[in-house]
Amino acid sequence: MKNLVFAAFVLAVLSVACSKKESAGFSTEQDVKLHYDTTAIDSFSTGAISVDIARKIKMSSPQYQDSVKQAKKLLEEEKKLKIELEKENKKKTEDEKKKTDADKKQKTQEIPTAETKTE
Repeated sequence: MKNLVFAAFVLAVLSVACSKKESAGFSTEQDVKLHYDTTAIDSFSTGAISVDIARKIKMSSPQYQDSVKQAKKLLEEEKKLKIELEKENKKKTEDEKKKTDADKKQKTQEIPTAETKTE
């Protein structure tokens, strides 16, 4: 009887231990993106080029060079416009200062004449 209980216990332990278990939060098939440094599908094929070399080829193309020149021209034009605006703003502020100074001088000149009239 003891042997029968022991055998049943061992059989139950083995059946639980050998059963397939699924993990709760892990998936066996995960999406993995590989990052290659070549543009062709097979890096050993005849048309495969390095990404760095492809970038150099693109940078040496006439279209790219033209776009770089246009960008430089735009930046220079923007700088010129900013400089002109700053000059105009300085002139405006100087004119305003001159006007306020002239108004103050006029007021100071009018005040003594007004005092003499009242006396």
